[in-house]
Amino acid sequence: MAELQPINKVVLAYSGGLDTSIIVPWLRNNYHCEVICFCADLGQAEELDGLEEKALQTGASKLYIRDLRDEFLRDFVFPTLQSGAVYERVYLLGTSFARPLIAKHLVGIAEAEGADAIAHGCTGKGNDQVRFELTAMALNPKLQVIAPWREWDIRSREDALAYAEEFNVPVSSTLKSIYSRDRNIFHMSHEGGPLEDPWNEPEEAMFVLTQSPEEAPDQPAYVEIGFSKGIPVSLNGQALDPVPLLERLNQLGAENGIGRVDMVENRLIGMKSRGVYETPGGTILRAAHQALESLCLDKATMHYKDFIAVKYAELVYNGMWYTRLREALDAFVQETQQTVTGTVRLKLYKGNIIVAGRKSPYSLYREDYASFGHMDIYDQTDAEGFIHMIGLPMKVDALLSVDGTGKSRYRQPDYTRFKRD
Repeated sequence: MAELQPINKVVLAYSGGLDTSIIVPWLRNNYHCEVICFCADLGQAEELDGLEEKALQTGASKLYIRDLRDEFLRDFVFPTLQSGAVYERVYLLGTSFARPLIAKHLVGIAEAEGADAIAHGCTGKGNDQVRFELTAMALNPKLQVIAPWREWDIRSREDALAYAEEFNVPVSSTLKSIYSRDRNIFHMSHEGGPLEDPWNEPEEAMFVLTQSPEEAPDQPAYVEIGFSKGIPVSLNGQALDPVPLLERLNQLGAENGIGRVDMVENRLIGMKSRGVYETPGGTILRAAHQALESLCLDKATMHYKDFIAVKYAELVYNGMWYTRLREALDAFVQETQQTVTGTVRLKLYKGNIIVAGRKSPYSLYREDYASFGHMDIYDQTDAEGFIHMIGLPMKVDALLSVDGTGKSRYRQPDYTRFKRD
């Protein structure tokens, strides 16, 4: 291990899991510094039980716990939802956009406490180390960052448990705890264990939030979600704040087997990893938001928005939330959402989300315009000139090929019968 920089006080991003539990004594033993712990309450439920006692018993001088669920949804989840960002076609970024929020408060506490550094328990192979540290660089580049997994000699869960036993660290993990999980109000992720072989189907016992589609009710459930400028604001006509709204959608989605994703993804550093995600409420919100946008956005705007959504997702996944480019893309997204107001009715049935209706005062759909009958706004004979115009490059290319080789690029019919006398 390289020579360590002198540190007087460090603030650790603390979850109470095996890794961060042993990091507390490791920091004290190796940096001889005061350790302050910070845990962001993002909806981990019972995972927060007994956390303060555990942190203090491990050697921390104090523990901060902040309820950030509302800020998480308003400032990170909903803007990403509005953008349409999905990483590699299916991942709704549940872990990705939680990290910059945690790091933001980690930096703030470090400043308030006069700490020299922050620390995290992310491994040197994953994405989270990048997300934490890029945020710290953007918000306070003068703070040092300590990443024990890049410094210590611990290389396995067995090593970590042995270290915990040596320094009397109370941990609930055992060698039988085969999955690595991350949970917040938006989702839960599962990695490791049998999932490391992508041929293995996830065990049903692994899932925590959702029941299987096979076990879901035999009758569909309906829900109406109201949006104001792309933000969900009501369920079944009842106005709700973000946290209770998502909690109800989570329950509804979980009961109906909605929101399970099994994917092999490309990590930021290049290697592939397999993850299984449960995102019941978020999956429902995405489907509803897309349905409303199809009603309220014009063709050019919607298509271009789909294009930038890929870049938005990449920025979020890669930990680049606090960048000018993400802010610039978000400015575009917010402009597109000014008319995304209305209600979407969904039918939930055994893992499926079926759009059952949508309405908006800003709807661009007009039955009289879309009908096949006569209308004043559009004369169907106009289509002939339009078709000739957009098809002209293809027609010229084909004619040049026929004149030069006797055949077009795509086929070789008998053109002689088309010759004029």
